[in-house]
Amino acid sequence: MAVLSIPDLNFQTDNVTEISAFLNERGIFFDQWICDVVFDDTATTNEIIEAYQKDLAPFMQENGYITADVISINDLTDNYEAIRHKFIQEHTHTEDEIRFFVDGKGLFWFNLDNQAVFNLLCERGDLISVPHGTKHWFDAGRHDPFVKAIRIFIDSSGWVPNYTNSSLENRFADFKFPSRER
Repeated sequence: MAVLSIPDLNFQTDNVTEISAFLNERGIFFDQWICDVVFDDTATTNEIIEAYQKDLAPFMQENGYITADVISINDLTDNYEAIRHKFIQEHTHTEDEIRFFVDGKGLFWFNLDNQAVFNLLCERGDLISVPHGTKHWFDAGRHDPFVKAIRIFIDSSGWVPNYTNSSLENRFADFKFPSRER
């Protein structure tokens, strides 16, 4: 499922134990949930959220989250380039950014103080919580994007990006989505 990469150190791993330890040391919550429901493109937000209520409800209650929605991006998404442009600029949020990937994939990039920039490829079954105030960006891919993820909030207005205007993301613009170690 997940792949962790540190481009400047030429490091990559898909070992879940290593990934979890690395992220936890940096205050980023990561987990993997069983993701056994397959949705077609006509699935509604309610159908997707209902399918994972057994995991979502206790997680949300335990952590004080109030609401959830679904983001679905594919190559037919209207104005995808404009949407992608918003996501791939380094930014922070005033609350945690939590995503549970029910299908597809996306690349979260992190720019933590005094550390090499790293990324995490999230795929089906991966759950990530980017702590509020963490500098990051997200890429669903330049070509053939496909992401279907449940987003969890205390208040969805906290998900509004606060752009850093660092332009650091441009340095990694040609990074290819990682593949699994064999």
